[in-house]
Amino acid sequence: MATRIKEKALARQQAKDKRPTATARYIRISPDKVRIVLDTIRGESYINAVAILKNTSKAACEPVIKVLESAAANAENNLGMNKSDLYVAECFANAGPILKRVMPRAKGSASRINKRTSHITVILDAAVK
Repeated sequence: MATRIKEKALARQQAKDKRPTATARYIRISPDKVRIVLDTIRGESYINAVAILKNTSKAACEPVIKVLESAAANAENNLGMNKSDLYVAECFANAGPILKRVMPRAKGSASRINKRTSHITVILDAAVK
């Protein structure tokens, strides 16, 4: 049953993604609104991405900038990378659980209000010089 356990564990360790990442989960904003902001910083350098986010007037910029700075801090502290060499390799927002609420309507009926949440992930990588 347990054959080649050490070889399989070594293969998993080598295939593990070595890029710095950060994830913010259960953020109370719609993933569609976050994706609009993420599309503007995808592929940008870390410094340019921070400048773009600080000068964009969208509600999703605040949690995205926190995740971006967290990923840069992970790169600096855990992997020994320099912040000026980093760029946004991947960024995406997945849907989290939906908070379902009810709004009373006329004649005793009710309509559903969906308060959406999102999971924001940013993956950085070192730029090749």
